[in-house]
Amino acid sequence: MPRSTARTLSPPRQTTLAFLTALAFLILGTLLARAEDKVIRIGYQKYGTLVLLKGKGLLEKKLAPLGYRVSWAEFPSGPPLLEALNAGAIDLGSAGEAPPIFGQANNPDFLYVAHEPAAPLGEAILVAKDSPIKTVADLRGKKIALNKGSNVHYFLVEALAKAGVPYEAVTPVFLAPGDAVAAFSRGAVDAWVIWDPFLASGERATGARTLVNGTDIVPNRQFYLSTRPFSDANKEALDTTLAAIGEIDAWAKDNTDAVAGELAPAIGIPAPILTIALKRLTYGVTPLDAAVIADQQKVADTFHRLGLLPKPITVSDAVRKSGS
Repeated sequence: MPRSTARTLSPPRQTTLAFLTALAFLILGTLLARAEDKVIRIGYQKYGTLVLLKGKGLLEKKLAPLGYRVSWAEFPSGPPLLEALNAGAIDLGSAGEAPPIFGQANNPDFLYVAHEPAAPLGEAILVAKDSPIKTVADLRGKKIALNKGSNVHYFLVEALAKAGVPYEAVTPVFLAPGDAVAAFSRGAVDAWVIWDPFLASGERATGARTLVNGTDIVPNRQFYLSTRPFSDANKEALDTTLAAIGEIDAWAKDNTDAVAGELAPAIGIPAPILTIALKRLTYGVTPLDAAVIADQQKVADTFHRLGLLPKPITVSDAVRKSGS
């Protein structure tokens, strides 16, 4: 029989080829896994700049050249959003003044990355149109609905203090906005502390009277929040995201009717009512300065004094430094 001319590899060469092949697949698999890992997970609420950013698809376009994709998760309010951030389920989100205080207390890696200007008109204490309650001082001994740990929680504390009423002199009834409006409408509570757009909607739906808003009581800022590990590992992506938020903010400022039209279907609040809320907002995304940090420290100190915060915190420890 003729001898075969096919070449066979010796065992050492076969081993080397198998090793190189396996190594190539390992490297490819690692690169693919890393590509899959390049994602920024954003938590948002039904109302605000982030939901507009999601709807327009702007962030996806901005981050694509950097190799990132975006995933979105909706939350009913700031406290559960911050719980998700601290649990590592999202990388970036926004909330009002109070939730970040509890977020920092529970997570040493918690990080403020930016804020929007004060909007004190965007939260208020509502009472029924025919309520005998005429001033904040009249809330003594009354039942007040609010979302626990939210921005309006701090607002209530400060409004009572300004009126000379101890926080312990009222009965807080902790309810999410949907449950709170129902309780308020049927008279199960005497007052309701709420933020826009639920404020604007509640005013229209119930005929409620505004007892007081945040003016000269609290600033009512919106903060953008992340974690130190994410910020350190994804600086360019985070900066790009904040720039995109600023771009949407700049557009929204001069297009409130258009914004209301875009948000109305998702929120379930008519556009004309949303327009009222949007005109009470302020716009622009900037790093935290000394004044903003001082205001947040006051929130932290207040909650600790009342026993609502388990330990004192230093807000400046959790602020993203310029250029980092």
